[in-house]
Amino acid sequence: MEPKWLEWAKQLQSIAQVGLTYSKDVFDLERFELIRNISVEMMSQQTEIDKTVIKDLFANETGYATPKVDIRSVVFKDNKILMVRENTDGDWSLPGGWGDIGLTPSEVAVKETKEESGFDVKAVKLIGILDKKCHPHPPSPYHVYKIFIQCEIIGGQPKEGIETSAVEFFAENELPSLSVARNTKSQIQLAFKHLYNSQEAIYFD
Repeated sequence: MEPKWLEWAKQLQSIAQVGLTYSKDVFDLERFELIRNISVEMMSQQTEIDKTVIKDLFANETGYATPKVDIRSVVFKDNKILMVRENTDGDWSLPGGWGDIGLTPSEVAVKETKEESGFDVKAVKLIGILDKKCHPHPPSPYHVYKIFIQCEIIGGQPKEGIETSAVEFFAENELPSLSVARNTKSQIQLAFKHLYNSQEAIYFD
């Protein structure tokens, strides 16, 4: 789904990051730093964003390069799905965010749902693990795995959080404008498949 230039830029960044982490030879370190700078140049050229901004965002990590993990909570009530309106773009998403160090995926889903919607939930089912690049999201500087976890409401009341401005439930045929960097229509439809069929297979890739 993502453009080839972005795939190449991320691959170069990954190679450079690993090389800078494990190489000891000063000349190899120089070469890997050059590769990292090329990846930044590619990203800057294609996006018209200043190279210093790109470097801070796109090439600022150390250690072995691994995908980031985005965890989304799928919550139903009366055959409608819980969504929150994001402050950043004004569009709607499933509650969720980056995985936190020290928390399991289900604990992140529970925490994010409480913080963004006000509801207390318990995690009950894994719906899918998706590679963001294989789905119609906007281009991203990061390689991201998305984990969708179905949860049940056990308490709380609807309440917007620091990053959200509204909390609503939507029927499948009445979805709002989606924050497609976070979730796509096809992913919401996948969630509804699990609502209608408890034996629906877990989706991957």
